[in-house]
Amino acid sequence: MMKQAYLVLAAMMLLCLAPMPYGYFMLVRFVAMVAFGMIAYRYYVIHKNIAAWVFGLLALLFQPIFKISLGRTIWNVIDVLVAILLIAIFILEKRMEQKTRVQFQPLPPDDNNKLDGNQFKFHLEGKLGPKELIYVASEEDKALTELFEKNPEVLEGWGKMIGFQIIYLPLLMKRLADADVVRYRAPYLKYSEVTSRIIGNDFLLKYLDNPDDRKHIKQGFIRTEDIQREDGKDKAINRFYPLSSQSGESINDQLYRIGKQISNEGGSYQIEANYSRRPLQGAEDHFNSQSGGENIDDLIEEVKERILKLRQRGVAEYILEQLIYPDDRLSRMVITKDYRILLPDYNDMEIKMEPLVKAVYLLFLKHPEGILFKHLPDYRQELTEIYVKLKPNGLNDRALQSIEDVTNPLLNSINEKCARIRGAFLSQFDDHMAKHYYIDGLRGEAKKISLPPDMVEWEEEDV
Repeated sequence: MMKQAYLVLAAMMLLCLAPMPYGYFMLVRFVAMVAFGMIAYRYYVIHKNIAAWVFGLLALLFQPIFKISLGRTIWNVIDVLVAILLIAIFILEKRMEQKTRVQFQPLPPDDNNKLDGNQFKFHLEGKLGPKELIYVASEEDKALTELFEKNPEVLEGWGKMIGFQIIYLPLLMKRLADADVVRYRAPYLKYSEVTSRIIGNDFLLKYLDNPDDRKHIKQGFIRTEDIQREDGKDKAINRFYPLSSQSGESINDQLYRIGKQISNEGGSYQIEANYSRRPLQGAEDHFNSQSGGENIDDLIEEVKERILKLRQRGVAEYILEQLIYPDDRLSRMVITKDYRILLPDYNDMEIKMEPLVKAVYLLFLKHPEGILFKHLPDYRQELTEIYVKLKPNGLNDRALQSIEDVTNPLLNSINEKCARIRGAFLSQFDDHMAKHYYIDGLRGEAKKISLPPDMVEWEEEDV
């Protein structure tokens, strides 16, 4: 429909050259404003920014509210140029559609019987997400490769339509290399180290449970249908949906078929979370140790949202685990004279906190042996002295009350501060390293920062 709209708009523009009534020109202005605005948004969504700007400016030019008076002659020139532009876009998109026609090629009957339909088993330890489709190829198809790499909106738009995230591995690695995601996983990496990592469309095929199955997977998509536990390991049952750039239907029609097939196979999932709560009797009972696994339920909402933007789930995280080989390469911590918290070995990263939250963190940093929550009142004076150095003019009645609350083991204030401290680190890098920097500990035991004291440098001796 969008391609037909180009021709309709072009015809309307050319009709403006004829002696039409005034109402027609007002109609053209209104239709052009709406249509060009929609086209601009379409190009914005698929990351074609120049085209988005062009059509956005055209929408402003044609808008009928604050009319731009350019004279009949100039408007005629503009109408002709815009009509030519629309016709050119129609022709280009038509050629692209013809160039990317593919044919659906189901597996031969004998293979179907051998492989139980289109199922293949991968030993991926359950890393693939149930709402992901990953493009794989044992033999590269140049036409499909060119289509997906030059027009990523084809897969992205299809994924939104069927409710799946579509993963094209080479593009994924390029995007991760340019984003904060890789640095989040391994903050010690330099930019040159990140951008040098490449991955091909055959990456996941080396995890096939039966290597001979590789010959049945030419080009197409896989999705996780089931996770089974065998021999103490997770094995993913995946379905494969082949593509080929031979001849036949357009790729849009072919993708529609695959989406319908997934729906018929029951490719929808629901994830349910069950939470159990018990009566809380104070700060110690509220504290949620993170040592047994990651749980961000206690983080404040804005910190949680930031983490979710940086985190990559499913196959993206699996790829990061395989390619980056994250280790516990810890950075030194430097507390500057003005009490900034710096990690010089993580590309001079700064960890920012609010004054009282930072004061609590520095208190625990000064006590590597740990602090029992029930003994917090004993540290109230020391915490006050630290806070005064962070905010020399900030020790008012409200601040004193906050300090008293955070050192009251019967209140939840200390847990909130610990959650904010943990969030400050998790918003910058992954938990497998962040856990060494935030305050943690088992219930009933002293809470402490596990970073070795000799890795903490104070530019000023006493905080």
